[in-house]
Amino acid sequence: MNKSWLVPAGLAAALMIAACGSSAGSTSSGGAASSAPAAGSSALKTAKIGGAAVVTNAKGFTLYWFVPDTATTSKCNGSCATFWPPVKGPATAGAGVTGKLATIKRADGSVQATYNGHPLYTYVADTAPGQAKGNGLNLSGGVWHEVTA
Repeated sequence: MNKSWLVPAGLAAALMIAACGSSAGSTSSGGAASSAPAAGSSALKTAKIGGAAVVTNAKGFTLYWFVPDTATTSKCNGSCATFWPPVKGPATAGAGVTGKLATIKRADGSVQATYNGHPLYTYVADTAPGQAKGNGLNLSGGVWHEVTA
């Protein structure tokens, strides 16, 4: 039996796992991470998405808040944070962002950006700027909302 396909399949699986891990919002000193939905410690901005003025990361990806969170605690950890990557803090206000920006410390010790008392997240199903596929979803133990400006 030819098992030469095992190495490429294993490599593909490893790359997929690595890609998922990097989508959790890791950053380099230059700003946002290279994975599409992740946000880094760069300026947040606003964009018109579905007729609403929505807060986005520097790359134009919609930011979300999670109903079960509090102003000081993220309730989205573990597998939840794989699908809803936390926005690394601190974040700065760009054009149109007038709310209060701050940070919280997550359960894993990392720092997450907040906007008007809501910890911020992106959503992995938003694969391009201007999408808000996570808005109104009831997943991971609560409802997700786009952050409006």
